[in-house]
Amino acid sequence: MKIGYVRVSTVEQNEARQLETMDKFNVEKIFSEKISAKDVNRPKLAEMIEFAREGDIIYIHDFSRLARSTKDLLNIIETLNNKHVNLVSYKEDIDTQTPTGRLLLTVIAAINTFERENLLERQREGIELAKKRGVYKGRQPVKIDDFAQYYALYMKRQLNKTQLAHKLNISRPTLNKLIKNYENSLNTAITA
Repeated sequence: MKIGYVRVSTVEQNEARQLETMDKFNVEKIFSEKISAKDVNRPKLAEMIEFAREGDIIYIHDFSRLARSTKDLLNIIETLNNKHVNLVSYKEDIDTQTPTGRLLLTVIAAINTFERENLLERQREGIELAKKRGVYKGRQPVKIDDFAQYYALYMKRQLNKTQLAHKLNISRPTLNKLIKNYENSLNTAITA
């Protein structure tokens, strides 16, 4: 069976380009989701991998739709290989049914990781230089004056973390940091 995986990171992004690719390959079943590839817990990706059977072919527009790191990409491909499911990437023109395709996939994944690590290293170096010149102050910490009220709603299970982050207009990692700091301040107050 021809299976497709379509992913965009945000609700605002459009998956039309990826859907055109699925049409070109006459894909029979498409799994689509709007979630960052950095998140390894992607429900539709897991559902697709579970759905795929030996001899199936999974089509993607490009590797960045499947994973953002070499490690994640290789883990997904290993899972597919263990199930005897092949992968075809349109943009990179790679088909894991061939030895050349498998080799190229490994090389491309390594190059993508190398580029990402170099980018992050340049970013760190730039921040260090800016700090030395006194022009980099970093992000200002997020402060929510009535956080105790929101925390109470979370503890009473009236809001989960996703709902609370949305309500406060912050990211989940920022919310986690706020919760941790708030709980630490509570523990300090109790022991003082």
